[in-house]
Amino acid sequence: MEDNRNQDNTDFMKETIKQRPLNRRKLVRRTLLTAAMAVVFGMVACVTFLLLEPVISNKLYPEEEPQTVVLVEETEENEVLPEDMIVDESQMHPTPTPEPSPEPAVLADEQIAKFLSEIEIGSEDYIALFSNMKETAREACKSVVTVVGVTSDVGWLVSEYESEGAVAGAVVADNGKELLILANVSSIREADSLKVIFNDGEEYQASIKKSDSNTGLAVISVFKSAMKSSTLENTGTVVLGTSGSNLVGSPVVALGRPIGTEGSLCYGNITSTGNPIRLPDSNYKYLTTDIYGSSNASGILINLRGQVVGLIDMAYNSPDMENLISAIGISDLKKLVESLSNDKEIAYFGVYGVDVTEEANEELGVPLGAYITEIDMDSPAMDAGIQSGDVITQINETEVANYQDLVKALLSTQPESAISIRLMRQGPENYMEMETGAVLGKKP
Repeated sequence: MEDNRNQDNTDFMKETIKQRPLNRRKLVRRTLLTAAMAVVFGMVACVTFLLLEPVISNKLYPEEEPQTVVLVEETEENEVLPEDMIVDESQMHPTPTPEPSPEPAVLADEQIAKFLSEIEIGSEDYIALFSNMKETAREACKSVVTVVGVTSDVGWLVSEYESEGAVAGAVVADNGKELLILANVSSIREADSLKVIFNDGEEYQASIKKSDSNTGLAVISVFKSAMKSSTLENTGTVVLGTSGSNLVGSPVVALGRPIGTEGSLCYGNITSTGNPIRLPDSNYKYLTTDIYGSSNASGILINLRGQVVGLIDMAYNSPDMENLISAIGISDLKKLVESLSNDKEIAYFGVYGVDVTEEANEELGVPLGAYITEIDMDSPAMDAGIQSGDVITQINETEVANYQDLVKALLSTQPESAISIRLMRQGPENYMEMETGAVLGKKP
């Protein structure tokens, strides 16, 4: 009885613990909130990393800035001229017998004729001569590359194909970050991408750094960081010679693609330099040779010292000599190539011109300077009131003695710059000095 009473007394202490009902809506809300916060945090972290990573990398590993390219042109001081071969008889005979001196021109002709008559050239001499020329060409070929323009297209029979066009170029500079290649890209301008094949057969992706619409020339860059050390060791930069007045009759070697195929090589001579290429704000000497090649030839002309004297360009050949290798003189291209190599915009003025000759100055009274023969429509020159027949004598503080001085002055000026111009204009009786100004544009 007592046990039953105790059991009845403890029954009231038993209870059942029930779990709280699950609030699913609140759980979903918390889960979504957590996920949203995670996404926001990730985005903030990502943006912060993208913004700060370049700054931190530049602090820890500062990127080397490309060096300014300055092209050095070799002079003609070492050219061997016919008069240099004349024997100085005073050195051969310490006490010569005095004789009446003939005319200097007659003496020179006689000595040259005598010198040539005593020369005996055998087959061994020819072999040695061409061996030396071949060795010079082989060394220069280290700087010659093939620029390939790749165009992707879709055909009916195949899903995709690539068509390629190729031109020869030359490594003109190394700015520490890139190898810079000069080539005429007119025939591959529409390519989707470019690649450059070097002398060792290795090829690398490339891009146009800057191009000139006047000539079709472009400086193409290949990053050195993407190149093999073996390619860099086997590649050099060209040495610039001169395309001065003494080139006619000089032997040259055409390298690159003179007959339209990669690695072709031809020997010949410069036959003329008297046909200038007249383009807006520029004037280039056109070198013709007796080398028969392809009408699509490209590459460089070098002299027997391995120096570049011209960049092959067949676009300006006359119809009766379209297969004779011709080139633009390197001396006139130097400033342009410097501007392109340094990624500099080229100013546009819009004039064509020639030099004022000494005969025109003395006999006709035309002032020395850049004689303007033509002006582009709607150009800065036309807006400034420049007329055909004007002679420009000064741009800003730079004296202009000939048309090439005007070209160099324009290449040294940035687009959108205001310039002051001093010129001479034909009046009723004589030339009158005038001043005007212009705002240069950007070459179209």
